[in-house]
Amino acid sequence: MDIGKKIKNLRTEKNVKQEELAEYLGVSFQAVSKWETGASVPDIALLPDLAVFFGVTIDELFQMSYEAEFERMENMFWHERRIPAETFGHCVRFLERAVQSDPKNVRAYSCLAELYNHRAGSDHELAGEYAKKVLELDPEEKRGWVAYLEANNGVCGDEWYDNHFEVIEYFKEFLIKNPGNYRGLYAVIENMLDDERYDEAVPYIEQMRTAANTHQYDTYMGDVMFGKGNTEKALEYWNIAVEHYPQRWQAYCDRADRLKKLGRYEEALADYEKCFVIQEPPRISDGLYSKAQVYELLGDYNAAIRERQRIIQCLKEEYQTFSGEAIDEQKREIGRLKKRKAAS
Repeated sequence: MDIGKKIKNLRTEKNVKQEELAEYLGVSFQAVSKWETGASVPDIALLPDLAVFFGVTIDELFQMSYEAEFERMENMFWHERRIPAETFGHCVRFLERAVQSDPKNVRAYSCLAELYNHRAGSDHELAGEYAKKVLELDPEEKRGWVAYLEANNGVCGDEWYDNHFEVIEYFKEFLIKNPGNYRGLYAVIENMLDDERYDEAVPYIEQMRTAANTHQYDTYMGDVMFGKGNTEKALEYWNIAVEHYPQRWQAYCDRADRLKKLGRYEEALADYEKCFVIQEPPRISDGLYSKAQVYELLGDYNAAIRERQRIIQCLKEEYQTFSGEAIDEQKREIGRLKKRKAAS
């Protein structure tokens, strides 16, 4: 832990002289110089003031390896509900230095995207709470209504606002440069279907057939049929997707999502359960999340609580995750469900 090197890096970033830092801390500039050369270390009582001066946490004053910085950050995306401003700033500075030294550093760019998305998500969560307060105080206040929908990615009924035109155009261009790319096809198809651009989506769905050996061709063709009003043909495609790929858990999950929209809840619950149990550990809990939502929709709060508890069990046993936001989110949901049960 080379705290002297860390202090020097932070001071250089802020373009601060040793004398300025020394004056703020009430020490001599020679003392600062000794820290930075490793001749001595700052008194522990100075650490809080050092952290405040540089806008970092005390932990961040202790130098971490390049790899450790990345690992800590990536763990933070999973475990933290909200990232403190000083920690966010530290991460941005570290990642910007990383891409400056290596403009092709994919990991650094990915972390920057995740970092800003994480903050956007937590900011939207707060915005949603404030917007609900507006609507509690004044149910007719349009600004609160708009703010809540925006914070929760809701549909406001305005085609200009709700469509995915820019996303679709980006991935159409992306696929010209990267023909047959699975993730590009996945993105353009999903967004076209959501915007009800069914005929335009079909050529991309045909490409999906050769891009990946999955159930998605039949699933998406079923979506096109459903969008055009042919529910019987849609069900035929969705069933074929599962029949052709009986060991693929995503096929059951996708069919369950569509059965739920049709109000066929018992069938959907069975598919969601199947998509969870056939996986090899560590399992993804998508099916359990969806089961909890369906049970809540049906008013079976005990069952919804049970599924949330199963998610916690999975996190603990299969991911060795015993604390953090992943666990806390489920505990909050269980608490909310217990209140709903008591009020029903």
